[in-house]
Amino acid sequence: MTTVWTETYRPRKLDEIIGQQHIISRLKAWVKEKTIPNMLFAGPAGVGKTTTALALARELFGDHWRDNFQETNASDDRGINVVRGRIKEFASTKPIGAGFKIVFLDESDALTSEAQQALRRTIEKHAGVCRFILSCNYSNRIIEPIQSRTAVFRFKRLDQKDVETYLQRIVAGEKLKAAKEGLQAIINVTEGDLRKATNLLQAAAAVGSVDKSTVLDVAARAEPEDVKKMMELARDGKFTEARKRLHDLLIVQGFSGEDIVKEVHRSLLTITCPEEKRLDLLAVLGETEFRLTQGSSPDIQLEAFLAQMGKK
Repeated sequence: MTTVWTETYRPRKLDEIIGQQHIISRLKAWVKEKTIPNMLFAGPAGVGKTTTALALARELFGDHWRDNFQETNASDDRGINVVRGRIKEFASTKPIGAGFKIVFLDESDALTSEAQQALRRTIEKHAGVCRFILSCNYSNRIIEPIQSRTAVFRFKRLDQKDVETYLQRIVAGEKLKAAKEGLQAIINVTEGDLRKATNLLQAAAAVGSVDKSTVLDVAARAEPEDVKKMMELARDGKFTEARKRLHDLLIVQGFSGEDIVKEVHRSLLTITCPEEKRLDLLAVLGETEFRLTQGSSPDIQLEAFLAQMGKK
């Protein structure tokens, strides 16, 4: 049975976690003291929030970490019942072989305001035997009374070097043949999301060799050079040729309008054009994306954008 690499290569210790050293160093100091405060982990997806919580529990509790650690995903049940039921029941029981237990509440920004108020009361009531680690993408969606009762840690999006280090760890472990441009394509596509990068590497390896074309095909991403060439043609006033390129991306290669908009946005930041023109095109592109989300025709909207690029 094929293993899931995101779990196989998930770090087990704080020292193994990629990046986030500004957070790991503080957590390691608390591990030495055998105590932690309530915490709020905030940051984008795939940067190590859950992994950090699991590694912290292992180092604090040793062999008893599973008995003293509960992971709950707030997106599964956003209402007050998840707080009054499972979380409250676990928090009120006595820890095993430790001074406290840990409740890890993933995607806590999905909780309703009523559920967060109930959670605040639970945090206060069981402070003697339980610590809470809340994980979220947007800390502003967590009510202020909870934020004031937690130490807030802001996880950064991982840079290219960190992602490459982790991917090389998997390549070595699985004895893969991975081209340098293939790994770079994974890094570019996933934009610092380590979980997404791992899944994409595994998918590409299952299809065949880990090269650029395979990665882009598996990720359903348009070839950056094709999009950039289309934009350069439009910029130079060659609308008919640019339109043919767009038709190839939409019809022949089968990319959605939203996929092309995302790649256009990346290319727009690097293509040669006056800065004032670039700003105008970014505004037009934002309007194009909005219209696509409202159900407008991709070919008409993207052709209109290319026409705007051709204006002097």
